[in-house]
Amino acid sequence: MAGALDGIRVIELGQLIAGPFCGQLMGDMGAEIIKVEPPGVDGKGGGDPMRNWGRGDDKLWWEVVSRNKKAVSANLRVPEGQELVRKLAAKADILIENFKPGTIEKWGLGPADLHAINPRLIVVRMSGYGQTGPYATRAGYGGIGEAMGGWRAIVGDPDRPPARMGVSIGDTLAATYGCMGALAALHARDASGKGQVVDSALYEAVLQVMESVVPEYDLMGLVRPRSGSVLPGIAPSNVYACKDGEYMIGGNGDTVFARLAEAMGQPELARDPRFATHGARGQRQAELDALINRWTGALTIAELEALMIAHSVPAGRVYTGKEMLADPHFTARGALVEVEHPVHGSIKMQAPMPKLSATPSSIRRRAALFPGEHNAEVYGEMLGLTRSELADLAEQGVI
Repeated sequence: MAGALDGIRVIELGQLIAGPFCGQLMGDMGAEIIKVEPPGVDGKGGGDPMRNWGRGDDKLWWEVVSRNKKAVSANLRVPEGQELVRKLAAKADILIENFKPGTIEKWGLGPADLHAINPRLIVVRMSGYGQTGPYATRAGYGGIGEAMGGWRAIVGDPDRPPARMGVSIGDTLAATYGCMGALAALHARDASGKGQVVDSALYEAVLQVMESVVPEYDLMGLVRPRSGSVLPGIAPSNVYACKDGEYMIGGNGDTVFARLAEAMGQPELARDPRFATHGARGQRQAELDALINRWTGALTIAELEALMIAHSVPAGRVYTGKEMLADPHFTARGALVEVEHPVHGSIKMQAPMPKLSATPSSIRRRAALFPGEHNAEVYGEMLGLTRSELADLAEQGVI
């Protein structure tokens, strides 16, 4: 079955994380993604820097973020490369870019230039601060957006500097909002017949998920502090130590806490004035966490999990990749998939989501092995360039 975006063609000019992740989301949903990378020299080098990102000897981040994409090469700093992109854009529905604002305009590839060629084109632009405003031309990475958007200020322990989440959340949030904006623009195009620009700023994407941080300060002067592993005033909700590891328990509702107290063999805790209500537990959060930790410390994770399941208490193990690959629920849900690969044999990675019942997303194509792997297919079949013309472009360093 074709994905929900089957028939939609996307040109991805972005590099590193935000642009490519936006393209990954659309590609998983069935869109045809044409990934444009800088060419190397004599078949070496070039390409998106993401090709060299990741841990260990095998840089595998690329295999996830560039699945479902056809890779072409084009030097966007020369007129011939810019013309190739203009020809691609003329036949596309969406173009994604995450360069510093003003960059694609210098190349003659700004929205005004592209809309003159293809009025139906949707241009998704991701940047640190957005396309307008006094900070627009500043350089901005995901971490900067996380800081300015308010995320870094509340992540980590209160007696330590702000912490990083562990993944590039600022970039992926901006990419997700960029994708969402593109889908809305596709719907609007059905009525108007015209494309538009989607402006997704890193700091604003982070700002969108900051809950009530702004109105809390605006109306009450409250600054949300860093709180480590706890959610202040919501108790118990924490990771607790066991004999053989750590386990997450979320027992903060009154009825849920009563079930947790039963599981602990201390049902009287649910009637104790110190812990009987949501407000009381929030005021004595540290005391309650210490009490629960003493109990969980005498149990293995398996023993604790069996009690949580038996008493219907929301809880779960703290997973790494090892546990994800072994978990039967991940397998049953198809949360992980295996992608055949000519170098690695196969690679297991996260499956597309969310799940659509009638037009499911899928991984139909592995990530390209090198920049320009699909030059002949795209430039030849789509744009009609001959082998001789492609050879000339390669000789000039355009592709």
